Amino acid sequence: MKIINEVEQKVAESLLQIKAIKLQPKSPFTWASGWKSPIYCDNRITLSHPAIRTYIRQRLAQLIQDEFGAVEMISGVATAGIPQGVLVAQDLGLPFTYVRSSAKGHGRQNLIEGEVVSGQRVVVVEDLISTGKSSLQAVEALRAAGCNVVGLVSIFTYGFDAAVNNFADAKCPFFSLCNYDALISVAVANGYVLESDVELLEKWRVDPAVWSGE
Repeated sequence: MKIINEVEQKVAESLLQIKAIKLQPKSPFTWASGWKSPIYCDNRITLSHPAIRTYIRQRLAQLIQDEFGAVEMISGVATAGIPQGVLVAQDLGLPFTYVRSSAKGHGRQNLIEGEVVSGQRVVVVEDLISTGKSSLQAVEALRAAGCNVVGLVSIFTYGFDAAVNNFADAKCPFFSLCNYDALISVAVANGYVLESDVELLEKWRVDPAVWSGE
């Protein structure tokens, strides 16, 4: 198993502890896409736990400063990225916007909610990265509005090759506090899954579209 850092360790332990992430390699979940998956992630649950919420906010804010330097706006991806983005923007004392999955069907028909200034250096905040497609739609919307999107941060990433390739094609660097490999290491060490389950869990990450849990 890979060596993991302190932040990865802490975030993985927290997500497992509060059941924001559940691992069921022998009784897989079914995603909306139809994929069978040994993992289910709902980082919204972190919002109900003040100490964990605070830690994630602080670490995301620090990650943005470390990787991107001076930033002028934070933008969240609807819906789960909105509360995380607001917390980070507040921590950094920055303006906040969020990007809808589609333009509002009435009123001003906004796709981006909040005030956008052309040329602003923007970091996008997301809760979870799978293939990255919905996140990158938000990045593209902000760029189309004149923003200089310098990158994206998230709480957790599955680490799919498709996501790495999609972000590279979009020329959008992305960083996550925790990832699938770190999570599995922590889950095994703390008894959430058995060592014998690791091979099955790793096979899913390699080819999730065809994984069946067998």
